[in-house]
Amino acid sequence: MYSEQDLRDAVAGGAISAEAAEALRSHVAHARKMPVTDEENFRLVNSFNDIFVTIAAVLLLVAMAGIGGAIAPGLAGVLVAVAAWFMAEFFTKRRRMALPSIVLLLAFVGGIIAAPIEVLSETNLDQNDRVIAGLITLTFISGAVGAFVHWRRFMVPITIAALAATVAASVIALIVTAIGPDTLENPEQVLLALVFIAGLAIFAFAMRWDMSDRARQTRRSDVAFWLHLLAAPMIAHPIFHWLGINDGSTVGVAGAVLVLVVYLAFGLVALAIDRRALLVSALAYVLFALSELFGEYGMVELSVALTALVIGSALLMLSAFWPGIRGSLVSKLPSDLQEKLPVVGILAPAA
Repeated sequence: MYSEQDLRDAVAGGAISAEAAEALRSHVAHARKMPVTDEENFRLVNSFNDIFVTIAAVLLLVAMAGIGGAIAPGLAGVLVAVAAWFMAEFFTKRRRMALPSIVLLLAFVGGIIAAPIEVLSETNLDQNDRVIAGLITLTFISGAVGAFVHWRRFMVPITIAALAATVAASVIALIVTAIGPDTLENPEQVLLALVFIAGLAIFAFAMRWDMSDRARQTRRSDVAFWLHLLAAPMIAHPIFHWLGINDGSTVGVAGAVLVLVVYLAFGLVALAIDRRALLVSALAYVLFALSELFGEYGMVELSVALTALVIGSALLMLSAFWPGIRGSLVSKLPSDLQEKLPVVGILAPAA
C-alpha cells in the first residue's frame, strides 16, 4: 500500500513522472468517487510491521522510563527522549515509518517536558506560585525547542503540531505567571479563554499551511491536518463548556437546539476548509445534548440508540456527498475567499 507521500517522493526521486502521478491520482479519485483533495490523506500505517515496530518501541521507552525513574528524578524523561531520538534516526530518517515516527516524536517531546517537571515535583521548593509557574513555563519552552530541532532533523508532519502545542502552553503559562496564579479568582474560566484564543491562533496557522498547498499534494497538507486536529478541541471544548454542556446545565429543547446550531456552524466551517476535525471534536457534546433531549421526552431506554441513529446517519450522508455539498457551499462564498480555500475536488472522467 502506497501513500500520497510515497507518490510525492517517487516524483521527486524521478521514479515516475508528475504526469503519471497525476493520472494515478485521477484514477483513484474516479474509482473511489471521491476527489483526492477531499480525502484528507495522511499516512498512519503502511503494513502490520508499523504496528509491530511501534509496540517494540513503546516497550523500550517504558523500560527507559522505569530505569530512569529508579535512578534519579528527571532521568526517566531524559532517557525516554534520548532513546526516542536514536530510534527515530533509523525508523524515521531511514525507514520513513509513519506510526513509529509519530510515537517517537511524542515520546521525544514528552520526555523533554517531563524531565524538569519530575524534578520540580520531587524538589521541596519554598517559592510562591508565580515562581513555580515560571519554571513550568520554561519546561514548555524547552519542549518547543526540542520539537523545532526534531522538525529540522526529521520533518515529521505532526512535529509542527507538537511545536504549536508547546508554544501555546508556554504562552498560556507565561500569561498566568505574569498575572499571578494566586491572584486569579476563577482560574478555570481564565484558562478556558486562553485555550480558546490559542486554538483560534493554531487554526489560523493551520490555514496558512493549507493555503500554501491548496491542491494538497505536498507535505504542507499533512502538517495542516495535524494542526487542525490540535486546534479543533481547543476551540470546541471552551465553547461547549460556556454553553453549559460539561456541567449538564444545558438541557431541554432550547439547549439542544443551541448545541445543534453551534455544531451546524462547525460543519459549515469544516466544509469550507475541507477538514473534518471540528466535526469530530464536537461530536461528544452533540451526542450528550441529543441523548438528554430524548431522555426528557420519556425515551430514556432508547435515548442512546436514537441519538446514535440520528447523528450517525447525518454524518454518513455528509461523508457520502461531501464533494457535492462542499462545492455548492464554496461556490456561494466571495471569490477572493474561494481562492484561499483548498481546491474544490472535481472527479476525473473515466479513462
